[in-house]
Amino acid sequence: MDKIAFIFPGQGSQLKGMGKELYSAFEAARETFEEADRVLGFSLSQLCFEGSEEQLKLTENAQPAILVTSVAAFRVLNTEGVEPHFVAGHSLGEYSALVAAQSLTLGEAARIVRNRGRYMQEAVPVGEGGMAALLGASPDRVEALCREAAQGEVLSVANLNSPSQVVIAGAAAAVKRAIELALTTGVKRAVSLPVSAPFHCALMRPAQEALQKDLGEIQFHDLRYGLINNVDAAELREGQRIADSLTRQVCSPVRWTESIQQLIRKGVGVFIELGPGRVLSGLVRKIDRSVKTLNVEDLKSLKETLETARQYAS
Repeated sequence: MDKIAFIFPGQGSQLKGMGKELYSAFEAARETFEEADRVLGFSLSQLCFEGSEEQLKLTENAQPAILVTSVAAFRVLNTEGVEPHFVAGHSLGEYSALVAAQSLTLGEAARIVRNRGRYMQEAVPVGEGGMAALLGASPDRVEALCREAAQGEVLSVANLNSPSQVVIAGAAAAVKRAIELALTTGVKRAVSLPVSAPFHCALMRPAQEALQKDLGEIQFHDLRYGLINNVDAAELREGQRIADSLTRQVCSPVRWTESIQQLIRKGVGVFIELGPGRVLSGLVRKIDRSVKTLNVEDLKSLKETLETARQYAS
């Protein structure tokens, strides 16, 4: 029987209202949001349900909001009897995965990711950094393009999302040069991303150093489920290895393609995305169309997932 992996997003296409249906219908989701509200000292739930899209897109708000929405979806699914064999998260989503695997408490994770968002935002002034998605080009080709376009500035691969989608990050001018160069060298599409900072590149070094101090104060517990981490695409189960992994993640590429391939090699045939949107589900299908993808973000998707997932649950 196929194994199940829960995967957790680091972004959402539509943030306003996320988690509201699950909050209204399930005690486990209500308790999750209420716990986060207490820990953070403000109503994150109100921000998620009633805040503007502009407020929610601010990195220091978006990161805890997506985390808590994802953990709420996990707890609802868990109370319905569905457990994973493995977990993985994309960038910020790795923190949600660690809460699910009981290595971190929700309170610890919420505080860390809010700080993480602030550190990332402060590391590079708005407008000085950028990111772009390159479609239809191999990672080797994108790395060569980055070397050519950098011209002494920071520019590197940030996300290895699928065999045909690579995201780059760095100085705004270098990203612009890379987009222009990509379109003349046969890359299918090159799209500038609407982000507030250039994540997962060397410009995030100040954020990495600040976050390292915070992570050093946390006791990470051994994981209930194996986690495939971003920075190495390797399985982690020992809590003592987590702080180093999360520290290195800040300036390193998210190796998502390798992570999914690793899970498939371990027998995973069902991927359930927990949190706002279905971005990761789409990437998984691009990596291997033979696997099953499901998601939980509202009541409709929860019902559909439960109907399918229970036959795979151990």
